[in-house]
Amino acid sequence: MKVFWTVEARERLAEIYAYVARDNPVAAEHLVLLLCDSAEPLSVHPRMGRVVPEWGREDLRERVIDAYRLVYRLREDVGEIHVLTVFEGHRLLRDEDAGPFAV
Repeated sequence: MKVFWTVEARERLAEIYAYVARDNPVAAEHLVLLLCDSAEPLSVHPRMGRVVPEWGREDLRERVIDAYRLVYRLREDVGEIHVLTVFEGHRLLRDEDAGPFAV
């Protein structure tokens, strides 16, 4: 399967980087690389992430990496995975976070 990052997900990564980089640019770079790298195995193991609990849909899944949630939509019908967003793990996934690709 092919993994795609939505604009929303890329914007969230940039925000995470900017926030962490204020105190530690090296840690920010490491964190963003870790988050990006965590999506790569999805191309081979698309169901490795758990179903997003607050949505309960088999096609909306997530990986928890450190203190962050990487949420993706599994599109088995077209062989694609769309990374929808990345955010702090203590928050719930809201409709506006998932974007139009979650529909």
